[in-house]
Amino acid sequence: MIEEKSFQFAIQIISLVKILRYHKEYVFADQLLRSATSIGANVAEAGAGQSKKDFISKMAIASKEARETRYWLRLIRESKIISENIDNQLDEVNQIIKILTKIVKTSQQNSTT
Repeated sequence: MIEEKSFQFAIQIISLVKILRYHKEYVFADQLLRSATSIGANVAEAGAGQSKKDFISKMAIASKEARETRYWLRLIRESKIISENIDNQLDEVNQIIKILTKIVKTSQQNSTT
């Protein structure tokens, strides 16, 4: 579920990045693209983790990338550098953060028992 959700989110972000680049907002576009696509990449890597510790580490990195993505989205929205409404992307990344946080916490608890 989280793998597909993070993949679909990355697709949404690619569309937003195209808009940012059209408006010559290259720094925002590049930072957002890196952090947003890294979420799914780390989730995918976690699925092939060599150990429980490796799985938790990759999921924690995905969570950090999701939080960075939220930061860039908030900056884009609040600075009004583009006119597009990005509330849907913000809602989506907040859902991803909640899911990843739960996965990491549950995995950490299960690895200590």
